[in-house]
Amino acid sequence: MTHTTTPLRSIPPSIWALGFVSMLMDISSEMIHSLLPLFMVGTLGASALTVGLIEGLAESTALISKVFSGALSDYIGKRKGLAVFGYALGALTKPLFAIAPSTGIVLTARLLDRVGKGIRGAPRDALVADIVPPQLRGAAFGLRQALDTVGAFLGPLLAVGLMLLWANDFRAVFWVAVVPGLLAVALLLLGVREPPRQEGEKRSNPIRRDNLRRLSSTYWWVVGVGAVFTLARFSEAFLVLRAQQSGIAVAWVPLVMVAMNAVYAASAYPFGALSDRIGHKTLLAWGLVVLIGADLVLAMDHHWTTVLAGVTLWGLHMGMTQGLLATMVANTAPPDLRGTAYGFFNLVSGVAMLVASVVAGLLWDQLGAAFTFYAGAAFSGLALLGLRKRF
Repeated sequence: MTHTTTPLRSIPPSIWALGFVSMLMDISSEMIHSLLPLFMVGTLGASALTVGLIEGLAESTALISKVFSGALSDYIGKRKGLAVFGYALGALTKPLFAIAPSTGIVLTARLLDRVGKGIRGAPRDALVADIVPPQLRGAAFGLRQALDTVGAFLGPLLAVGLMLLWANDFRAVFWVAVVPGLLAVALLLLGVREPPRQEGEKRSNPIRRDNLRRLSSTYWWVVGVGAVFTLARFSEAFLVLRAQQSGIAVAWVPLVMVAMNAVYAASAYPFGALSDRIGHKTLLAWGLVVLIGADLVLAMDHHWTTVLAGVTLWGLHMGMTQGLLATMVANTAPPDLRGTAYGFFNLVSGVAMLVASVVAGLLWDQLGAAFTFYAGAAFSGLALLGLRKRF
């Protein structure tokens, strides 16, 4: 690719459509998730440990269910139908949050919502890799991640505006979140074209032993790195709880997620395009350095300026690493096993997310917020040492 061509112009329309589908669903989800820790603690009387358990279970459920949908998309040779089903399930769970009388119903809604995310995640990522040529993969994953993350800061921004407008009426805001979720499903149905399946291509069970042996040691190393990054970076619900400690009004607390996701959205595409040109391991190492900085800043104190600086670094770390890890999976897996490869990558990360969120909740309840973030920094430091030893 020459310097005169802009990678953005070379990216196929279906990738743009997938990005906007992700954006709409993230607006819907983040309108709820940016308020959910406050709703659970303030309205439903949950503890920080309960929040950590619910968040960890929900996120790990999403990641674990990706194994099955990814393998299924490889087996049938089609990915779009599973993605549509996953997005539809996510959209249809949103009303449950609005009517939830207890943390049990919130947990049920979160689990169903995240199962939807799990079903769509691996087929969608594999679809991105199927549509674009290898030299544009980093840019394509970066673009999809950037648009996804635009939704992740527009959602909390809408939530803040509606909370101020409607005097902290959590449930009314949750009802509004239903609309962008349904729009996402419609756009996916109408705007994304799946590449045609090659005729006469023989399909076999992707998780048979002889197929799994085709996943190289380099691929499994990427899986391990992804898990370590997840352990070092627990649920973002704890960023919301840290912001609440700063004493700002409840309606303004979701702005912490707006700031984090604004930085994430702005940095995801540039770092994605950069990963097509420089060493992936260098970028991963710098991502860990930035995460250590974020944790140390958030541990310092809970003044709103300190929290803002910490979440800004957190967003930069996400922009540097998330699209990069998705690209590394695509580059190290055989094309006919991409769905399965994303599935296993996310299964291992899912277990790590559950462990990290529960431990973070326990540390928060027993030793305080600062200790939680110091522990995150320490683990990130160990991960960085491990990364250096590997090379």
